[in-house]
Amino acid sequence: MSAATTPGKTPYYFVPAPSWFPVGAAIGLFFVILGAGQWINGHGWGMYSLIGGLLFWAFVLQQWFREAIHESETGLYSDRIDISFRWSMGWFIFSEVMFFAAFFGALFWARVYSVPELGNLENSILWPDFKAIWPSTAAGYTAAPGGTVEPFSTIGPWPLPTVNTALLLTSGVTLTIAHHALIAGNRAKTIGFMWITVALGLIFLFVQGFEYAHAYQDLNLKLNSGVFGSTFFMLTGFHGFHVFVGMLMLLFITIRLHKGHFTADRHFGFEGAAWYWHFVDVVWLGLYVVVYWM
Repeated sequence: MSAATTPGKTPYYFVPAPSWFPVGAAIGLFFVILGAGQWINGHGWGMYSLIGGLLFWAFVLQQWFREAIHESETGLYSDRIDISFRWSMGWFIFSEVMFFAAFFGALFWARVYSVPELGNLENSILWPDFKAIWPSTAAGYTAAPGGTVEPFSTIGPWPLPTVNTALLLTSGVTLTIAHHALIAGNRAKTIGFMWITVALGLIFLFVQGFEYAHAYQDLNLKLNSGVFGSTFFMLTGFHGFHVFVGMLMLLFITIRLHKGHFTADRHFGFEGAAWYWHFVDVVWLGLYVVVYWM
């Protein structure tokens, strides 16, 4: 194989041909957001827009990733492309850090500033029934700036959140074992531990779904349960979505491993998914402490 086609040795920076994939993905997401907004506001057709947009978006991504994998496996990506991918993934994860920092900041502001401020003497004239406590579980209080919040109970750290913590921490260990096995050239061991990691991520999602059902049905804890309910579901829900995305990434990497993709010295697709998964682990540890214990 010549230097021009050997992975890592290509002497130029590969630039793909013009593609419809970015525009197609944007169109799919447009109908997802449009449909979600209309569905929430009572328009039945919004559901079909949401589902159709998701299906089209998934189709575009499947075609896009398939082409990128083909480019990689046919030796078009040089070491310079590999460096670009690493920087891109690093900045993407940084943007995700900022994403969750905003939500953690909202939780902090609500607990430390907003709720106490609403309960001071001045605001008590406007909302005399408001109780400036965290979590605001008082029965039937009037939430500022209006509306009655039904009484609810909070979710403690045991057992489900602790079980999920153990699942995610274990998945981080199995993923690391798989990575070291890949570096050592033991593909069978890599694939085995990758399937374990994928299964642990899937179990995490099922446990979180059971926790949500328990919150809604037994604890009356809902998205509209005051600022506590909104911040609880906002943080844990977005994290659950990230676990779902990370689990899909690991699943596709495992399928690629079955097809013989990746080598001991060139496997950034594997590493990028692993970076993302470890980031998801760290975010969960923050959630576990701040949301369930404090």
